[in-house]
Amino acid sequence: MDSPATHEVAVTVRVFSQRFSATPRGARLARRLALHQLDRWRLPYGSEVSDTTALLVAELAANAVTHGRVPGRDFELTLSYTPGRLLRIDVADTRGERRPARSDPGALDEGGRGLLLVEALATRWAVLDRVPVGKTVRAELDLGRWTGRRAAR
Repeated sequence: MDSPATHEVAVTVRVFSQRFSATPRGARLARRLALHQLDRWRLPYGSEVSDTTALLVAELAANAVTHGRVPGRDFELTLSYTPGRLLRIDVADTRGERRPARSDPGALDEGGRGLLLVEALATRWAVLDRVPVGKTVRAELDLGRWTGRRAAR
């Protein structure tokens, strides 16, 4: 008797994770190292995926530093990459009680547009509880929409 055929697809997920000081300098370094890591994963500088990731990491890291900062505590950036499929950006901080919320800024307001940018650029985003303390803001990019354009696999 023949057994039913099973088709398993091997998926390699690449992960980069680093803690940064909860300062503007730490946020800039997070963005720069994220782009360097994408380039190592063959998502080159200047590609649409790289540029979009730069904006998302910059915004999420700036929010972690500005709104999620606890003195003496770092924030953490984690990138998870499934080639040709998904790029996940997680930025975690220790201020779980300060949840990001979309705002509706006025035309003359200087701030309040960050999550509108995240919402426009990411395929989806969410705020997750972090154990034992804090939160993670996650943004995901479905890479299928860049297939055949300037993204590498």
